[in-house]
Amino acid sequence: MIGESAAGRGFSDLRLTGMETGHDGLTDAVKSFCERWEWGVRSLVQDGNRFARQVGLAAGNYYENDQYIKGTMKVGVAAFGADPTLSDEQVEKMSMNEIADHGNFAHVDYSGKSFDDSFDHMMQTNKDLAKDTLETHGDPLHTKGRGRP
Repeated sequence: MIGESAAGRGFSDLRLTGMETGHDGLTDAVKSFCERWEWGVRSLVQDGNRFARQVGLAAGNYYENDQYIKGTMKVGVAAFGADPTLSDEQVEKMSMNEIADHGNFAHVDYSGKSFDDSFDHMMQTNKDLAKDTLETHGDPLHTKGRGRP
């Protein structure tokens, strides 16, 4: 049968006749050895196959769990500061570098000029807010009835 040796079979075919060995005791010993060897190899092959299936399933579970954790981490990182229009599936397919490139902090300008411009913008916003407040509600320090001059 094709594949018998893979299943641990076929060693009994190695038996020698009494004529070939020249001694009946040797013939019986070879026959017994071949039978025991066949069953031993068959048992080892079956154990090996069973082990491979179990380890394969475990390896698959570890792989799936690892992929799930990586995807979850990517979605968590993306939720912190990436493009909110990306779906979870899109994020899971991206590398961490790609997620960072789509993030809110990816292209921030930390130069001194940027900080100066930001400060100037903040000061102008405060002046505009004060002006709008005065025009809408009047000067709170010089309003009648508050006991102030």
